[in-house]
Amino acid sequence: MGLLLLHLLLILLLLLQNHLLVFPVSGNVYPLGYYYVLLNIENPPKVFDLDIALAVISLGSNAMPLATPRDSQYKPNHNTLPCSHMLCSGLDLPQRRPCLDPQDQCDYEIGYSDHGSSLGALVTDEFPLRLENGSTTHPHLTFGFISLFRCGYDQQSPGPHPPPPTAGMLGLGRGKTSISSQLSSLGVTKNVIVHCLSHNGKGFLSIGDELVPSSGVTWTSLALKSTSHNNSRGRGIELLYNDKTTSVKGLNFIFDSGSSYTYFNAETYQAILCHIRTDLKGTALMDTKEDKKPLESVYDVKKYFKTITLRFGSQLFQVPPESYLITTEKGSVCLGILNGAEIGLDDYSIIGGIIVIYDDEKQRIGWIPSDCDVLPNVNQDHGGDLSKEEAYPIQRDFGLI
Repeated sequence: MGLLLLHLLLILLLLLQNHLLVFPVSGNVYPLGYYYVLLNIENPPKVFDLDIALAVISLGSNAMPLATPRDSQYKPNHNTLPCSHMLCSGLDLPQRRPCLDPQDQCDYEIGYSDHGSSLGALVTDEFPLRLENGSTTHPHLTFGFISLFRCGYDQQSPGPHPPPPTAGMLGLGRGKTSISSQLSSLGVTKNVIVHCLSHNGKGFLSIGDELVPSSGVTWTSLALKSTSHNNSRGRGIELLYNDKTTSVKGLNFIFDSGSSYTYFNAETYQAILCHIRTDLKGTALMDTKEDKKPLESVYDVKKYFKTITLRFGSQLFQVPPESYLITTEKGSVCLGILNGAEIGLDDYSIIGGIIVIYDDEKQRIGWIPSDCDVLPNVNQDHGGDLSKEEAYPIQRDFGLI
């Protein structure tokens, strides 16, 4: 009788956990240099704009304090997490500060693959959330606060832009302090994250597994042990250009949206430039730094470029031209990939964009082509479908109360 009751309770827990949170995403690689979502925190709720990052949630000022107005900054109210708390001791950090007094606050420092960083203290507060079925939940979650008044408590970014002028970062990593891990441990959602970023500054982010398609997804295994920046990586990857092999093999590859940019190591970067320049010979396009006749869209020149592919054994991660090209305000088309060697990233390639699924329940990562300009239709009986009727700028109230 006891085993039957336990079995029924486990089934009930699984049913209760099969919920979904969906947040519209705004932003771009250029000219903003970041993607963000809106999230309610505190009681009564206050809306904060948060940069998407595969690490802990961080709120507060950035390395440039004046970028974020004071009334948009999070203000702790005696709710810092003590360093003796299990979530603090469970942080997977390369350098941990000693907990000399159990009541001392839990300080943290997170480093990202592109050498960006976030330094602050963990706090706990209420997160009013609306689930896809219309119900609401008010879990208390732990996140990182970046203090405006303490020297060195900041966020740093080595990319072409300064740190984003958002209230902080939304953490989506594999550690116990990530929002998806905490929601999963509370039985609210499965520990699965899906993000889809369009070429037009839109997209969506979901927590839960209801949007994971039952077929058509290319899967590869997650690294068994996450690093301090909680990324997902593959190894021994080969670069293809226009579906043809190149001399670039044995790459390491990191999905890390703690970086807003795509980096290739020096060898890969130069190989891609070489192939692109070869393809452009004899066309109407030229490699130039001068202002010429402006172009309105990447799609005006898409036909001159080829697909870049990363091969994970038998699995392919394809990046079409519209995913690696950007159009500037002056009408020039630029390569939306940076040379990682310029910031010391000689060994890793970091990439974002396309629809990516981080399934920590089954220790795998997947991707699939999708139209990220529309919000997902969660009313379907199976996950992954996108509703053509629900295009932007209509903003549905998923996630927000």
